[in-house]
Amino acid sequence: MTSTTPAYGELRAQLEALTTEAFRPELAEIDRLPTLDIARLMNGEDRTVPDAVAARLPLIAAAIDATAERMARGGRLIYAGAGTAGRMGVLDASECPPTFNTEPGQVVGLIAGGPEAMLRAVEGAEDSAELAAADLTALALTPDDTVVGISASGRTPYAVGAVEHARAAGALTIGLSCNAGSALAAAAEHGIEVVPGPELLTGSTRLKAGTAQKLVLNMISTIIMIRLGKTYGNLMVDLRASNEKLRARSRRIVSLATGAPDDEIEAALTAAGGEVKNAILVILGAVDGPTAEGLLRKSGGRLRDALDAAPGTDPAGE
Repeated sequence: MTSTTPAYGELRAQLEALTTEAFRPELAEIDRLPTLDIARLMNGEDRTVPDAVAARLPLIAAAIDATAERMARGGRLIYAGAGTAGRMGVLDASECPPTFNTEPGQVVGLIAGGPEAMLRAVEGAEDSAELAAADLTALALTPDDTVVGISASGRTPYAVGAVEHARAAGALTIGLSCNAGSALAAAAEHGIEVVPGPELLTGSTRLKAGTAQKLVLNMISTIIMIRLGKTYGNLMVDLRASNEKLRARSRRIVSLATGAPDDEIEAALTAAGGEVKNAILVILGAVDGPTAEGLLRKSGGRLRDALDAAPGTDPAGE
């Protein structure tokens, strides 16, 4: 007991100094309030998060551009975090294949303790920088990869260790935290500290801090995909139609992009093997399916560039 007390005392002091862990005495009677009043309090707290994100937009944009440049060369986007932060990364990574038709392994989410930690805490996992290094070593990092360490406190050893290991390996590093002056931001090339303030429930960083992380990760993955040509304007043209809803959405997107009648849309999708981007090119570029595929391959999957190269493109269709 004596040997662990100093370490515990030091950690407690660190936590007490964090904005995300601050105690709010004005909310000490919150459990006595009517449910509607608590809901209003939470809603008011949540309104502060977008402003906290807005204050860091230049830093976020710089990190996105640096990542997109590397991913255009074949690099990967890798999230690494523990607890809620790790789950946010895994969630964002898991949504990229159906939303943007990303290749397997192009966007990766690592959570301390592995998949089991998505549902329950794995004891000691978040305290291990070595575990983070091992998880990243298994991925065989390259200089074109980007590793995003995510931690509300900005001190989580797994997240900090991931960034330190990735940087030593030559990968691009981003540190996303919700406290100023964090070790995570200091360790990363791109430190992003979004500070939404103390939580409604002391220490429950799944609340405002979790929301802030979700908003920033949405920006990172979405804008990178825009930069990689995964969209056409604001249309999600690289989606993977894996169910009836997405198949219906595919037809609607082709319709919005081209203004073509339903029978022409069906024919184009058939010619394009169900690929939305290819079908749009078939219609607007007046080419067949194989030609559309070849044009997109040459343009690196960027529909606008492929349309410029298509001999039958109707400028009014853009």
